[in-house]
Amino acid sequence: MPSVSLVPVPLAGDLSAAAATVADHLRRCGLDVLNGPGGDVALVLGVDHLSDAAGDALLRAGGRVLLVGPQPGAALSDAAGLLPGRLTPPHEVRVRPGPDAGEVMARSGGDVLVQGCWPLLEKVADDVEVLLTANVAFTDHPVATWRPATRVGALTLGSTAAAWSDPVWQRLLHRVLRRVLGQADGSPVRIGVLGYGAIGAEHNAAIGLTQGLELVAVCDTDPGRIAAARELAPDLRAHARGEDLLEDDGVDLVIVSTPPDTHAAWALRCLQAGRSVVVEKPFCLTVAEADRQIVAASERGLTLAVYQNRRWDPDYLALKRVVRSGQLGEVFHYESFMGGYGHPCNYWHSDEAVSGGAIYDWGSHYLDWALDLFPQPVEWVSATTHKRVWHDVTNADHSRVLVHFTDGVEAEFTHSDLAAALKPKFYVLGTRGGLIGDWRHERVVGRSPIGTLLEDRLAHSDSPAALRTFAPDGAGGTSQTLLSIPPAPPQPFHRELADAMLSGAPMSVTPEGSRRNIAVMQAATRSAADSGRPAPLPCA
Repeated sequence: MPSVSLVPVPLAGDLSAAAATVADHLRRCGLDVLNGPGGDVALVLGVDHLSDAAGDALLRAGGRVLLVGPQPGAALSDAAGLLPGRLTPPHEVRVRPGPDAGEVMARSGGDVLVQGCWPLLEKVADDVEVLLTANVAFTDHPVATWRPATRVGALTLGSTAAAWSDPVWQRLLHRVLRRVLGQADGSPVRIGVLGYGAIGAEHNAAIGLTQGLELVAVCDTDPGRIAAARELAPDLRAHARGEDLLEDDGVDLVIVSTPPDTHAAWALRCLQAGRSVVVEKPFCLTVAEADRQIVAASERGLTLAVYQNRRWDPDYLALKRVVRSGQLGEVFHYESFMGGYGHPCNYWHSDEAVSGGAIYDWGSHYLDWALDLFPQPVEWVSATTHKRVWHDVTNADHSRVLVHFTDGVEAEFTHSDLAAALKPKFYVLGTRGGLIGDWRHERVVGRSPIGTLLEDRLAHSDSPAALRTFAPDGAGGTSQTLLSIPPAPPQPFHRELADAMLSGAPMSVTPEGSRRNIAVMQAATRSAADSGRPAPLPCA
């Protein structure tokens, strides 16, 4: 395991706390972080706080050094081959690959935006490799460099606690560290899909657009689905039996896209066959099943992830940003709603024995959001269900889940096929404000071949909610602000998956987090069967 020595500098307050989050992130990336000398690379966070004597001692040690911060001393600047000039004002920085970036910006999804400032360099030695640049006044300036002759690199962008705590900046630091350590990505991850259902095309397209991933095999009993998969990946191998896919030595990772009641069994078989696994949501149906998968993956050193693709829905990302910013104060009440009035689908989603029930079907997304927003422990869960109209399917017609956290915060999720009157998608209350996410009802308008009007009404679940924040106006009323919703990032889950498999970077969706979601849904199902009495989370 490569090791990183954190060079002690006099950091205080927010900087010290932020430095601890950096160290924790690097540990999650698989690096051994040492609070002292002896590492493969010395990482100096806050070089403007390092004394000249400490800098000279660091250089005399002769190891690899990465400087993080704007203004190193003269000796460190000379060793890095840089002559720093004036600092830019703090602003949103658009980071781009430099001429020597190599894999530093692999799977970045395009230009990377971070908040910060950095010194404009008046001079860069000829033997300095420029890894990352940022633009000021239409001129590209280096913000990350590596000098092989002296084995000293610099990430000049990043000098504040806010920057060090930013996951985007932390990813850049990890990628630069990999370059300093001489680490490179391995061969592309070869992926097989078990069950090429409705979500198969989404995986297929995302894999094709993600550097480091390759779809090589699909297993399905339907030749039509195999043909559909080959429209995007014509060279893939076809299998009709899951056993044949597991015996395919050209597969590194299997996406388990079978019905939910089979997720755990197939995932375990894949892990036992030495394959990493991505499981479609819901992860499984019980905590015991989740635990068996987590243990099997850990024992074999394999990757295990759940495809919680809606973690990156643009309206949820915007809501999460508002909640985490503190704009609403301390959030104590959160509601989410999904549904309408109409017959549920006639597929396995509506069969409780297969899907786990309505709580699992949409709760695998909506309760996952609530648990991502609120990481504190859950004290109990209560749920009620109604079966009143749609008797040809086995899922409940209407269900409500209340999650009560140990600090008193509550999160409620309602799913209904009897909701002639819709509730907002999101309703959030905090001590200094609130937020509402209103459903949008959109139509795609077109023209038929003979020129007549065609309208396709989108399901409201297919459009991001319109978000409004509310704040007291000081006169007994509230002011409203309509939030802009940025577009969803490209292939976010699959890019994280490739980073995890090829560079050890942690994923946003963890098996433990997905297990927590299963625990809440299992407790909710138990509570609903017991007339809504509160139920604790199952241990196993």
